[in-house]
Amino acid sequence: MRHSRLTLPFALLSAGILALSACDGVEPEEGHADEVEGVILVLNGRTIASYDGHDGEWTGELEVEPGEETAHITVQFVDHDMEVVQLGDDFYLEVDVEDESIAEFEQDTPGEFGGHLHGQAEGDTEITFSLMHGSVGSGHADFVTKPLHIHVHEH
Repeated sequence: MRHSRLTLPFALLSAGILALSACDGVEPEEGHADEVEGVILVLNGRTIASYDGHDGEWTGELEVEPGEETAHITVQFVDHDMEVVQLGDDFYLEVDVEDESIAEFEQDTPGEFGGHLHGQAEGDTEITFSLMHGSVGSGHADFVTKPLHIHVHEH
C-alpha cells in the first residue's frame, strides 16, 4: 500500500511538469494563457472590434438589427503584438451577454471560438468574452474582457 501512495503524487507531479514544459516559455506560477493580452473579433474577414487587455479598453462595438443575425464572428485571442495566440485543445470560449432579451450570442458548438450575434429587440446591452481553461462548462477563466457594447437597432 505504501508504494501506491507514493506513486500517485509522483505521477501527478510528473504530469504537471510535462504539461508545464509543453507550454513553451510559460512560467509555472503565471498560468497557461500568459501571452494572451487581447481579443479581436473578425466578421467577413475584417476586424470589427478589438480589446486591449493592458488598457482594458475596446475599440469598436457590435451592431445587429432586431430579428437579424450576423454572419459568423470569429473570436481570436492575441498577444501584445496583436498576433493570434495558438491555444491548446483544453481552452474554450465562454460568452456572456448582459441582457439576452436584447441580443444573444449563439455558438454553433459549445466552447467554439466564435458564433453569431442575434438581435432580439431594439436596445443596448453588453457582452463579455472569457478564455476558459479545462473542460467545457466546468473550466476556469484564464482571461476575461471588460464588457463590449452591443447596439441593436433598425438601419
